[in-house]
Amino acid sequence: MKLKATIKSITLASSIIKKGGLVAFPTETVYGLGADALNPQAVAKIFEVKKRPEFDPLIVHIADLIWLKKLTRKVDKKAFMLIKHFWPGPLTLVLLKSSIVPDIVTSGLDTVAVRMPAHRVARKLIKLSQSPIAAPSANTFGHLSPTTATHVEKQLGEKINLILDDGKCPIGVESTVLSLVGGKAILLRPGGVSLEEIEKVIGKVSRQSKTKKIQSPGQLPSHYAPRTPLKIIESLDHIPDDKNIGVLLFKNPPFKLKDKTVEILTKKGDLREAAANLFSALHRLDESGVKIIYAESMPKTGLGLAIMDRLQRASSKRIT
Repeated sequence: MKLKATIKSITLASSIIKKGGLVAFPTETVYGLGADALNPQAVAKIFEVKKRPEFDPLIVHIADLIWLKKLTRKVDKKAFMLIKHFWPGPLTLVLLKSSIVPDIVTSGLDTVAVRMPAHRVARKLIKLSQSPIAAPSANTFGHLSPTTATHVEKQLGEKINLILDDGKCPIGVESTVLSLVGGKAILLRPGGVSLEEIEKVIGKVSRQSKTKKIQSPGQLPSHYAPRTPLKIIESLDHIPDDKNIGVLLFKNPPFKLKDKTVEILTKKGDLREAAANLFSALHRLDESGVKIIYAESMPKTGLGLAIMDRLQRASSKRIT
């Protein structure tokens, strides 16, 4: 069931959460698939519906800082500095978890990923549910993240209790995930808050070694993938002369691409606009019937780092 996100429907959604059900809801990043984070049986339904491996932890969403203290064992100075600047917003912090967090939420890790979304519908739903909400993206595991309620409906449909529809997500890529365990700031996943913005607040941030185990959502090498094969190209000269291909461009090309299905993320070269349009453009290309998608490489600065992260995982890091 899909309903417009009104006070009435959000209240209904909160009653579903309280009863152990699943609700898809909008955030400023992507649509999330939510369950009561303190109810292990409800959280198990997320893994079942998404076909998500249980070794992949979930993000816990809160609407009040009181819950941060309840969910974690230690919140240090760096965390409070980041919270002051970026919460509510698209930044997830990984901290040592408290005993009230079920192991299924964290995949058995001794840390928990927490964020406070900025979207009014998400915040209202969490408050009315009277509990933090565990929520990965509302899609089948490994596939394209949903930035509209229609995307959710096509992938999950009748498998969940309710979809709250509040239009397109304004940011369009998932939250940045930052570990602050042991006093060290480590970027686990680039996202809606840029690395440059974070470093202006707390100083130098390290990158996680590729050899380390999964510590947060979105770290699998193959993820965020359309059903259609995708390849990243460094130059438009690498696009073959074939009508049955799709092309994902960062901005308007210097020449016309004839007889091809083309999606342009931003006309002015704006990375924020490109991020907001990324998954919707990939959904359209995926549904167009092309046999392969060629994606133009983008600058790895600001939100460009998050965009390229998603494209590399969607292509299983096949770079032409």
